[in-house]
Amino acid sequence: QVQVAESGGGLVHTGDSLTLSCAVAGPTSSLYVMAWFRQAPGKEREFVAAINWNGGRTSYADSVKDRFAISRGSGQNTNTVDLHMNRLKSEDTGVYYCAARLPVSNAPENDQSRYPYWGPGTQVTVSS
Repeated sequence: QVQVAESGGGLVHTGDSLTLSCAVAGPTSSLYVMAWFRQAPGKEREFVAAINWNGGRTSYADSVKDRFAISRGSGQNTNTVDLHMNRLKSEDTGVYYCAARLPVSNAPENDQSRYPYWGPGTQVTVSS
């Protein structure tokens, strides 16, 4: 059974930085594509960032690409992923979800329907 868990959410102010962490446990978890999605109040859940199994390829939503960075642990920690969020804005407020899936050719990394494993989410609130 695959388990995904996020940590690191909280209340920050505009312009602050915050790092979210995600750990996935289960068979072959070190091979998973891992991604972050977020859902703002009253809005649909949206893609934020993704990283492949060895950290060699990353992708970002346009709204965060110059401010957020996704990274993956190395060695025995390749099943962990961090999302480093800088210059936070009020519109970054929402519940952030970590998702994982096995690498599948031609599967868009920003397509949430292709991720079978999800964490419960962690709240990020950016106050002005």
